Amino acid sequence: MRTSVLVAASAGTIITGLLAYAVYFDHKRQTDPEFRKSLKRNNRKLAKAVQEEQAAHGAAQRDAIKQAVQSAKEEGFPVDLEEKESYFMNQVAKGEGLCAEGSNNVEAALAFYKALKVYPQPKDLISIYDKTVPKECLEILAEMVAMDTTLNLDGTFTGEGPAANADNHGVE
Repeated sequence: MRTSVLVAASAGTIITGLLAYAVYFDHKRQTDPEFRKSLKRNNRKLAKAVQEEQAAHGAAQRDAIKQAVQSAKEEGFPVDLEEKESYFMNQVAKGEGLCAEGSNNVEAALAFYKALKVYPQPKDLISIYDKTVPKECLEILAEMVAMDTTLNLDGTFTGEGPAANADNHGVE
């Protein structure tokens, strides 16, 4: 019995101490103007640090997106109709798998971007993506499309040669 009494007394003391500190903190917060100013100052510093961190993260993500688009362009895209169909299906499946994992949205958006590059009607595919792709991936994909000056959303591609444009029809 002595152990349980000792444990109960210790727990009661700790809870009373925490409650007393909470009352003291609240009283100090309400009555001491210097304390209130320091709390506001600390909150502003924290908000500024969070904002700077978000800006740095956004810049890093834009760089990663730019690098991913550049590497995809350097890899190239298939020209043959059958290769385009296979490539399209593989990239869409890869993008869906990565979105389901939720681990790397840039890689998932890159897969959807690659599929978009070989699709004959990119505008139609974008409307499908709007309905099926998660918002985070869709925003990254929109940045990728904005960075690609060779992608024409009217259904034709520019800057990829005549062979790419001639085989653009019938991929679904």
